[in-house]
Amino acid sequence: MTADNPTRQAPSQVVTTETGRMGRVAYARIAPNEDLVQGIEKMCLAEGFENAFVRGGLGSLVDACLGTLDGGYQQVTGPAVEVVSMAGEVRSTESGTPVASLAGIVADTDGNVYGGPFLAGWNPVCMTFEVTLEEWLPDNPDTA
Repeated sequence: MTADNPTRQAPSQVVTTETGRMGRVAYARIAPNEDLVQGIEKMCLAEGFENAFVRGGLGSLVDACLGTLDGGYQQVTGPAVEVVSMAGEVRSTESGTPVASLAGIVADTDGNVYGGPFLAGWNPVCMTFEVTLEEWLPDNPDTA
């Protein structure tokens, strides 16, 4: 329970904050049939971004695969599943491998709308996908 609402359960996840500043901005295109999540990770490698925010994207997917609250997934079949909105971040592991966490809203060809986190390896780009990344430079990179 929380103080403002005795019937609502407090979130069980730990929230941390960090200070830092924004760095460079990169605009890039992900090619057809390349996975959306993995394409963004490759963009970070190419630009030398250890950490980044996904500021926006424009394009469609052949099919979409989104995570669900119960740990499962929902498959949205295309062709041409439109990405209505998308946001997320990329964090590098200790070995320097970028890992993207992306969530978004997609619409199928019938106009049905779905939302959730994009699952890596299951979201192939249809034609092309334009993405904007903004580098994040934490003040203390050891805690990022």
